[in-house]
This record gives sequence, C-alpha cells and structure tokens, in this order.
Amino acid sequence: MILPEMKVLFLAAGYGTRLERDVLADQSGKYDHLRGIPKPLVPVGGRPLISHWMDILMKFDTVEQFYLVTNRKYLTQFEVWAQAWPKLQIVSDGTTDNETRSGAVRCIQLAVEHFQITDDLLVIGGDTLLYEDFDLKNYLERFLELQKKTGDACLVTYYNCAEHETVKFGILEVDEHDVVTRFREKPRPEATPSRRACPCFYLYSNSSLPLLQEFLSERKDCPLKEIDAPGNFLQYLYTRRPVFVYKISGRFDVGGLQSYIVCDQYFMQKRGQ
Repeated sequence: MILPEMKVLFLAAGYGTRLERDVLADQSGKYDHLRGIPKPLVPVGGRPLISHWMDILMKFDTVEQFYLVTNRKYLTQFEVWAQAWPKLQIVSDGTTDNETRSGAVRCIQLAVEHFQITDDLLVIGGDTLLYEDFDLKNYLERFLELQKKTGDACLVTYYNCAEHETVKFGILEVDEHDVVTRFREKPRPEATPSRRACPCFYLYSNSSLPLLQEFLSERKDCPLKEIDAPGNFLQYLYTRRPVFVYKISGRFDVGGLQSYIVCDQYFMQKRGQ
C-alpha cells in the first residue's frame, strides 16, 4: 500500500508553566537542568522528547516536510536543536509569555499560512509521546483507506481513560462506524458515557485546513480559552468534515514534574535493555 504524502506540524509554542513551577518547587535539585527548557526539548531517555518523534517519522518517505511553531522566548533553543533535522522549518508566533500566548488553533493556522500548507497535515502536540506499541504505518494506512471512501476524512487518536480522568482531557463520543459525533472538553464523568480521551495527534485532510481560518474568524472576539486547546477546533471540525477515530493504548503527557519523571524513567529503562 502506498502511503499518503503529508506534512507534519509540531505545536511547541506553550510555556510549560506547570512543569516550570514544579521544578522550581522541587528541593532535591535533581531536576534543575530542566529549568528554562521548553517541554518538547526536555530530555526523555537521554534525548529531547521531540527527537523521539523525528526518529519515527523520518522513516517514512511520504513525510515531505516538518514544521514547528514556537514562541519568541524559546525560538533560539529550537533553532539550535533543528540543526540536526534539515527537513524541519520553524516559525515563531512572536509571543513572550503565557499571558500573551496565541493558543494552539492560532498556531496551527499560523503554520498553514506561513508555510502555505495545502497537503494533509499531521498535527502533534510537542509535549506528548504515544506508547511504544503505537504503529504509525498502520495509522497512516487506515487514513488512506478512509480517504479512498471520502477525501474529506480526518483521523484522530483516542485511548480509554479512567472515569475520574474525564475532567482532565478532551473526550470523544463516536457512533458504530467510529465517526466522531461529539467532542467534550474536560467533562465531568456523569456528563458523558464516553471514556475516550483524545490526545493532540490529529491527521487533518487537506480539505479541512481552510476551516481553521473560518473557525478563527467566527471567534475573533472570543476569549482565549475558546480557541486555545487544539480540541476546540476538533469540536468545530467534526460537524463539517467526517472525523474518524483510531484507538491507541495510551500516551505519556509531560504536563508536570511527576508525569515527566514517569516518562523519562520508562525510556531510560528501554535504553538500558
């Protein structure tokens, strides 16, 4: 099967305020090396977190180009890191702190406009790694199957979370054909029967990309919280394009220090095997 050609976008314009706060509060000094480092570049198993994604994606010839959106504060750090990856281009959203951040949806649209992206686009949250049993080739093949049925199809991932965890994640509700019928941002357990948590790992069809500007134009006067999380656009998208789901076993989400430690220790153990 010939896999679809696509572009890849990493979202890396966040400020990692929770992780930074946890590191500053830690009295052991063991994690002082994380100070001032954006989450996509924190060392995981001895390598920058985002480098794990590059290792996987570079194996696919159909990935034509990589893009990354960051902010002005961390731009230089990403530029230094990107010297090892010639196929990757970077753009800054120009912000300097968490209070002035653009939000994920604006960052996606910035990349689409700046790099004139018109192909299918895989969007990956820069602070997320999926469990190692995730098969990217199978995921892309599934997307191709859906595209043959309808060129508008998009494909997002989900994993089953615990009941009490729904308030932490975007939750998907789907029908018998694995099509998204509803998206709820951090709902209480009693508000939805679903436990399908949706990480920021979305494959958007090229026909869905113009909807980004439409979404932002309609919300130009709305507060940031309504356009910040990438799931805000997904909530808009599924009513206009068919969005299918692909089940994964789980993910590492480097939010705070404890989740970082779990992720780092796992990959350090894998490296030692």
